[in-house]
Amino acid sequence: MKRDNLFFTFAFQISNTMKAYVFPGQGAQFVGMGKDLYETSEIAKDLFDKANEILGFSITDIMFEGTAEQLKETKVTQPAIFLHSVILSKVLGDDFKPEMVAGHSLGEFSALVANDVLSFEDGLTLVSKRALAMQKACELSKSTMAAVLGLEDAAVEAICEEVGEDVVPANYNCPGQLVISGSVEAIEKACEIAKEKGARRALVLPVSGGFHSPFMAPAGEELAAAIEATTFSTPTCPIYQNVPTTAVTDAEEIKKNLIAQLTAPVKWTQSVQQMLADGATLFTEVGPGKVLQGLIKKINRATEVAGAAI
Repeated sequence: MKRDNLFFTFAFQISNTMKAYVFPGQGAQFVGMGKDLYETSEIAKDLFDKANEILGFSITDIMFEGTAEQLKETKVTQPAIFLHSVILSKVLGDDFKPEMVAGHSLGEFSALVANDVLSFEDGLTLVSKRALAMQKACELSKSTMAAVLGLEDAAVEAICEEVGEDVVPANYNCPGQLVISGSVEAIEKACEIAKEKGARRALVLPVSGGFHSPFMAPAGEELAAAIEATTFSTPTCPIYQNVPTTAVTDAEEIKKNLIAQLTAPVKWTQSVQQMLADGATLFTEVGPGKVLQGLIKKINRATEVAGAAI
């Protein structure tokens, strides 16, 4: 048995045709997203209609014809991006053959449905509960996020330590781009220090709260209960989760990492680097926009990236 495991690991690492599929998180949304899928695919139409029933409101109306402000609400944004990504993966049919998957923050839920760990219904229900819990957590205390560009990760980490416990690294997006999260006051102070230390930009983001920080702890408690009550199956291929950054195939470990992710940083740079080390040769982004394709190219310029097409 041990020899079999060693052979599988060795074969996995030396494969030169490894297809990785990646799923975007909050921020990739745009008005009109998914409308083409709805109008051209019966599979997509059925799933979108089912989503409206599960959510209890017509999210398709907001996605297809709403305003940018409506779409920016966390309780709408997260299910909308999830739906676009997951439904696109379903429409791809036999063309969707991932050998490894990863998702940026919210995108982990899309990756898990595409990877047969969660059913469509359970995935959407968890995403909706996550979004509502995060929105409530945002209302409990004033917090925000900021993007720091042009500094080494270690320099930004040092700034967070200098400011204090109210600000932490939140998204390791790519070399030279680290998003921080914390109280409004701490974020403003951290941005000032970052500029003094030579940051190209230190920009407060238009978000409703300090995601991936201790400010999301109340949301974590709610999400943990929902996740523990949901059936998670063994994935069809490894998922590289934001917290450990390494390949995960155990359902119980996947649950723990999803819960931890709310208050822990998204280690996207490290995850992509690990996927490359494990043999990934092509990264295909499944969802709205091209955000992840751009980040992956900044992590490794020689990497081949693409967007999922139907």
